[in-house]
Amino acid sequence: MSPAAEVFIQATDTDPDVRARAVVEETHRQLLEQLVALTEPHQELTTAFTDQLHRLLTATEQTLYAAASGAAETRLLVRALRVTAEIIGRHTDSLTAVTDSTERAGAARTLAGMLTVHLGVERTVLLPALAALPGADVSALVGDFSTVLAGGRLEDPEIVDVREIPHGQRHPRIFTRFARLAGGESFVLVNNHDPKPLRREFEATHPGRFTWEYLESGPEQWQIRITRVDDDA
Repeated sequence: MSPAAEVFIQATDTDPDVRARAVVEETHRQLLEQLVALTEPHQELTTAFTDQLHRLLTATEQTLYAAASGAAETRLLVRALRVTAEIIGRHTDSLTAVTDSTERAGAARTLAGMLTVHLGVERTVLLPALAALPGADVSALVGDFSTVLAGGRLEDPEIVDVREIPHGQRHPRIFTRFARLAGGESFVLVNNHDPKPLRREFEATHPGRFTWEYLESGPEQWQIRITRVDDDA
């Protein structure tokens, strides 16, 4: 073991994954507390709260969902969570248009109920599944999650070279990078074989939302430009 390596006992407070999950749990707790306060009549809905909720949804999409979206074990779970996240986002936006305080409090209670269930599934199902997923570094993902939540921007390389990464750990890295693309943006994947299984996973998780262009096709190296199709295309 390297002298600089971190020593910890798995599944205890010294475990980086446990500490990372605690960060997510505390973030969820604080947000829900703010939302519960809005369920009382005459409470004002602030743009700061709605912005924070949207940042939470964005941060989760770009990190936790992205890493889990390409794995067979978690693909359907992420698909369902994305549907509910979209509904929560729309409900949050509609809440800002309600002017009657009593009606707004009722809408806030509905949102609180939806969000409580949604975040509970993330904590009790998604995070443990990610921790068991080969190649998914929960601690690093939650670090990125915190960065986006705070309004920061993640470093997104234009070239993702996975040749030195063990095979079982490549796909979470690639799907996480794709999730951070805006419509029309792309990155170049460099691999030591033709990643046909990866392309099938993209077709299953992002049908019609990407293009796949071979820039180099072996025999020693493959380069593929992966582009996110613009939503308006």
